[in-house]
Amino acid sequence: MSSAASPSASPSPSPSPSPSASAAAPASASATSETEPASFNQWVIDEFRANGGTVGGPFEGSDLLLLTTTGAKSGTSHTVPLGYVADADGRLLLVASNLGSPRHPAWYHNVLAHPAVQVEVGRTTYDAVAVPAEGERRDRLFEEVVRAEPGYAEYQAQTTRTLPVVVLDRTEYGPPAPGGGPRPVLTVGDKLLEIHLWLRGQLQRVRDDAEAHYAAARTAPGAPTLPGLGLQIRQHCLAFCETLDFHHRSEDAAVLPQIELHHPHLAEAIGRLREEHAKVAVLKSRLVAHLDDFATADPAAFLAELHAIAEELTAHMDYEESVVLPILSEIPLPSGPHPADA
Repeated sequence: MSSAASPSASPSPSPSPSPSASAAAPASASATSETEPASFNQWVIDEFRANGGTVGGPFEGSDLLLLTTTGAKSGTSHTVPLGYVADADGRLLLVASNLGSPRHPAWYHNVLAHPAVQVEVGRTTYDAVAVPAEGERRDRLFEEVVRAEPGYAEYQAQTTRTLPVVVLDRTEYGPPAPGGGPRPVLTVGDKLLEIHLWLRGQLQRVRDDAEAHYAAARTAPGAPTLPGLGLQIRQHCLAFCETLDFHHRSEDAAVLPQIELHHPHLAEAIGRLREEHAKVAVLKSRLVAHLDDFATADPAAFLAELHAIAEELTAHMDYEESVVLPILSEIPLPSGPHPADA
C-alpha cells in the first residue's frame, strides 16, 4: 500500500556487487571465479546498464542478465551479472555452476532464502520468482542448456554436485490496461491495487500448484508418491509470504497512521485493518512453518492452511479497498503526475 512497497518486495537494483562475477556464465564468456575482485564485477554491471545490456571484453557476444537478490544472511541487496539460456517456452534459465566449483554460488543461496528477485535483460527490468527445477525437469532443462552452451557440461564434469538449474518465473500484476500494456501506476491507490493484484495472483498460483501436486500424489497408482511440497510450491509460497509481510509492515508503520491522522472519522476502520493484519500474520506464520520442512510436509495440512489464509486475506483486501482506496487514489506517487494532470 505504501509507495515504497514493491509488489515483489524485492529490492531495487543496487550497485553492491556479488562475490561471483559470473557464476553461471557460459564457457564462451571466459567466466571468472568467486575470488574475482568486486571492482571487476562492478565494471560488468556498469557497462551492462550503460549500454542496454551489451558488455564487451571477455563477455562480448554472451547472453547476460543482471540478477538482484536479497542476501540470505545479510538481508541486503546484491546484484550479479550471470549468463542465461532461454528454454523452448522463452523462460530464462540460470545454472548455478560457479565454474564447476564444489560449492554453490552465493546468489543461489540467496534465492533459496528469498525467492523474489529482480531481473535486468537488455533495457528491460522486471520482477520474478526464482525456482530451482527438480528431478526429471531439472535434467531436461539442463540438457537444453548444454545444447545451447556446451561449456556447462564441462562445469558439471568438474564437480560431484548436481548443478542447479534455476527458472526465472516472471511475475504478473494482474489484467493489462485497455488496449494492452501494463496499467499505469500514478497514485498510492494504484500502487495498493497493484500489490493486491500481485498477492491475489500469487496466492492463486500457489493454490493451483498445491492442489495439482496433492491430486497427483493421490491418483497415481503404482507411481512413486510425490514428496512433500516440492521447490516450485515452496519458492512461490515463500515469495508470497515475504511480500505480504513487507506490505503489511509498511502499512502499519507509515500509511495507516497517516490516514488515521488526516481522516479521524476512519479510526474504527483503521483499527479493524490493524486487527486483520495481526490475524493474517498468525496464519502466515503457520503456513511458513510448512515451508521449513517442505520436502516432508503434509500437502493436505498445507492446503488447509492455504485455504485459511486465502479466505482471511481476500476478505481483508476487499474491505481495505472499499475503505481507503478513494483516499489513496487522490495521492500521487512522487514519480508520477497527479491524476488531474494525467
